[in-house]
Amino acid sequence: MAFQTLRGTFDILPDAQEAGGSFIPGSAAWRHAEAVVRGVMAQFGFEEIRTPMMEPLGLIARGVGATTDIVQKEMFVVPRGDEEYVLRPEVTAPVMRAFLQHRLDQRGGAQRLYYIGPCFRAERPQKGRFRQFHQFGVELLGSGEPVADAEAIACLRAVYEAFGITETRLRINSLGDAEARPRYKEALQAYFEPFRDRLSATSRQRLDTNPLRILDTKSEDERALLAEAPRLSAYLGEAAQAHFDMVKGYLDALGIPYVEDPLLVRGLDYYTGVVFELESDALGAQSALAAGGRYDGLAAAVGGKQPVPAVGWAAGIERLFLALQDTGYAFPASARPDAFLVALGDEAQTWAFAEAQRLRAAGLQVVFDLQGRSMKAQMKEANRQQTRLALIVGSDELAAGTATVRDLDSSEQRTVPFNELIDALRANAEPSGV
Repeated sequence: MAFQTLRGTFDILPDAQEAGGSFIPGSAAWRHAEAVVRGVMAQFGFEEIRTPMMEPLGLIARGVGATTDIVQKEMFVVPRGDEEYVLRPEVTAPVMRAFLQHRLDQRGGAQRLYYIGPCFRAERPQKGRFRQFHQFGVELLGSGEPVADAEAIACLRAVYEAFGITETRLRINSLGDAEARPRYKEALQAYFEPFRDRLSATSRQRLDTNPLRILDTKSEDERALLAEAPRLSAYLGEAAQAHFDMVKGYLDALGIPYVEDPLLVRGLDYYTGVVFELESDALGAQSALAAGGRYDGLAAAVGGKQPVPAVGWAAGIERLFLALQDTGYAFPASARPDAFLVALGDEAQTWAFAEAQRLRAAGLQVVFDLQGRSMKAQMKEANRQQTRLALIVGSDELAAGTATVRDLDSSEQRTVPFNELIDALRANAEPSGV
């Protein structure tokens, strides 16, 4: 092969496959998963937004944070003249850009938006992680009330419950407000400074720029140091603590279990206040299914003139599939064609081409052979496509104005006049909604 997919990317094929050690379902399963997500979003009143896959570099750098791993290590940057663009590594900053650019606040009320689409990060590919990956998520813009945080979490849980994934853990924390975080950063820097030599190069850099990120370390030695590290809860102001308590109260009212994790932080700088993560043991060490939180400062970071309180979350479709594979989830099969037109001879081929268009115009799913093959080969293809009926037509059938209709499930066959084929196929079609 002269060309293949780039490392960390994959094709979505009609059939399931393995790619990069991950299970990649066929295209019908992707459509099904997206339909389930869209169905839950409709129940919660979220409306879809679609932003470009390429955005200004400055938007992502300012929105996500100049010191984050995404901006420093993982962006795909595209130079064009004097400007630089980036393949979007996440969708929250682009959604906020769209909210500000199009003045969506003027639509009235809090804006409930959701998205589904690809993102790009130049990280090391591994099971469930790709350089082009697919996200779905929600952004609830315009409400600073605790009920908005709880609503976002309730929607997140509802998505996974719609897939039958109920064995999950919800971890929550509060990063405090703009006043609490600087004090907590100073406390962390004072605590970790005597241990600087024990920190990795990455954590030493974070100690100087954003010490909260050290709380997310995977190093066993560094995690041992966290046992005595100061907790952000000791620095929360009354308003931030009250907000956090009210969010937990809403979750308690819904019976949504959660674990308070004082070490939970998010890798993007725009998060403030409540943050959360939904986990599943089905994913192994990299257990996160989805994560999010409140980001009231993002609008100002990307040039907004007025603050926009906001909360949201994002989830990976590839990681959803891994969890579904673990549960033995049965994806629905592709729709079966209603009929396969088996044409014997050139005249029958001409008839089949025209008849297929007539039947399709009547709302039926119809296919026929494009290679001029034998009847045996055409019947084999009809069976491969799991077609319901084979309509066999040769010179005798053309002369009589009838087709031999064979039920490929029961092998029963009958003769049907051409002008009755639509009714015959409709009678055998799969009931609506199945």
